[in-house]
Amino acid sequence: MRHETRDNGRVSGPNGVPDNTFPRLDGVRHRYVRLPGLRMHVAEAGHGEPVVLLHGFPQHWWEWRGVVPGLAAHYRVICPDLRGAGWTDAPPTGYTRPQLIADIEALLDALELHRVCLIAHDWGALLGYELCLNAPHRVRKQISLGVPHPFIRFDPRLLTTIARHGWFQPVIAAPFLGPQLLSRGRQRLTYHLLRGFTTDRNTWSDRDVELFAGRLREPARAHAASALYRCFIVRQAARIMAGTYRHTRLVTPTRVLVGAEDPIVRPEFLGGFEGHTDDLGIEFVDGASHFLVDERPDVVLERALAFFAST
Repeated sequence: MRHETRDNGRVSGPNGVPDNTFPRLDGVRHRYVRLPGLRMHVAEAGHGEPVVLLHGFPQHWWEWRGVVPGLAAHYRVICPDLRGAGWTDAPPTGYTRPQLIADIEALLDALELHRVCLIAHDWGALLGYELCLNAPHRVRKQISLGVPHPFIRFDPRLLTTIARHGWFQPVIAAPFLGPQLLSRGRQRLTYHLLRGFTTDRNTWSDRDVELFAGRLREPARAHAASALYRCFIVRQAARIMAGTYRHTRLVTPTRVLVGAEDPIVRPEFLGGFEGHTDDLGIEFVDGASHFLVDERPDVVLERALAFFAST
């Protein structure tokens, strides 16, 4: 796999011509990694045991700005922009479960990482569970943010909750409507997703919101986001609700952090993992809703350092 040169805020192609300028974060270096059919942007910091961070929607590597410095003091921190997001390529296809998992495994192979620790949020956490279930030898420990586990039992009350707070999912998944609402005009849907699922609407600075919303103004990325929901997120939720994973076992030690004010992931819906996991614990974090790492980076960092250091 060919890696392109990088420095703190700029990636250069093979001729030394800058491809992009990234938001600066002290100690972070950037590179592009060539995977089969995909050029993936990766932000890295620190040295030591590798910790891979998988972002959620509608975010990219910048989601982890609040925890990267603290993690990088102890670990090699690797923050990829997943297919279609951030500065990674946004091809028209490839947003299925098998291909998205193949992207992650190809990245680990390209970086020569046999085994990693994992922190993942939102749809990145869905990928994290898939990786742990299908290739448990590749993940030593994982922390899931905002996504409890794939063994949830169906509860009729969950339908009401999803209809009330998750109405945007089929809207984004709609082939023509979703991309337009995410990228055009005042991007009200994108701003709703960012500001409407936090305990404090001022969690992000205007610059942070622009860094996330701005990438979706590229038509290819807006279409990629719609395809992601249509081909992976909505289907994955259906698989979980249908009990697809109740014949599997999660052997990777796992800690789940859920915002205490998350409107969808509520305590009454989180049972069902008993008998399917070797080591799983769930904690509700005060002062947070869906975007835990943005709202409470202190808690995420503290829990990660303690968990990864324990035997």
